[in-house]
Amino acid sequence: MEEYKKNNPGDEIIILDLYKENIDFLRPEDLGEIFGPKNEESRNNPILKYAYQFAEADKYVIAAPMWNLSIPAILKAYIDYISVTGITFKYTSEGPVGLLNNKKAVHIVSRGGEYGDAPYEMGDRYLRTILGFFGIQDIKTIAIENVDLVGADVEGKVEEGIKEAKNITKVF
Repeated sequence: MEEYKKNNPGDEIIILDLYKENIDFLRPEDLGEIFGPKNEESRNNPILKYAYQFAEADKYVIAAPMWNLSIPAILKAYIDYISVTGITFKYTSEGPVGLLNNKKAVHIVSRGGEYGDAPYEMGDRYLRTILGFFGIQDIKTIAIENVDLVGADVEGKVEEGIKEAKNITKVF
């Protein structure tokens, strides 16, 4: 974080801890807000607040471990809240179009084993797909792998990840 602030002193940083936010799962009665028409009053709707916040940001850092080959359920619940027509994407006669073009994202992930881009690694793949659906194409991944292996140099792997993150802050 300090390296990012040093390289990007004019950027405002918002840290969103999904557990502290107490993100809940969407309910069927929430879907009208997600897919319905939006107006200026929509900004005050608690169902839509995360979508507006996400759309207004220029850059995203998503730090989440790989759990059961994917992302934590709370992150998926958050993504459900930001996947809102008219805010992060829209439908056209040609199909859906992302509204968050020219933005950047970094996904920092820890994994117990070596996954890379294996077919059963679905977390990073899902995030790249949904962010792409929103129009975000500039996506980097920092993967800290093999942290659950017996005898693994976890501290060394974390240090490698930190070094990679510091390098990314120069162009992010």
